[in-house]
Amino acid sequence: MANLLKALNAFRPKIKLAKTAGMQQVVEYIASRTGLNKGQIQMVLAELADTVIFFNKQGQGVKLEGLGTYLPKIDTEGKIAVSHRLDKYIKSALNAQGAFTGTVENKANIGKSKEEFIAMWNEAHPDDKISLN
Repeated sequence: MANLLKALNAFRPKIKLAKTAGMQQVVEYIASRTGLNKGQIQMVLAELADTVIFFNKQGQGVKLEGLGTYLPKIDTEGKIAVSHRLDKYIKSALNAQGAFTGTVENKANIGKSKEEFIAMWNEAHPDDKISLN
């Protein structure tokens, strides 16, 4: 028997990801907007990464206005990792009306309820229905 997770994975809206922008593209974009040369920008970005490592190693979070906060965390095995809390500026910029220009798959399903996703699944999979109980 199927479950709600299967229905959501099949029918929920998803962003179709384009190729990830690499360091070279990021450096060129920043250079075109700032007048700084590419070498300076690469050095600053490398130092930024090292700065997060430096402070996180000491148990300090790093808050970068406009980007977010980088917080060290530890798992039960003693492995250190970093969690990133996205800055509200990025969230609001991405969610501004008409701002997103990428491709959204299943866009017509934005705002649908879990019951509607279950109904879509059940219609598409009559032999593997999700119970509404």
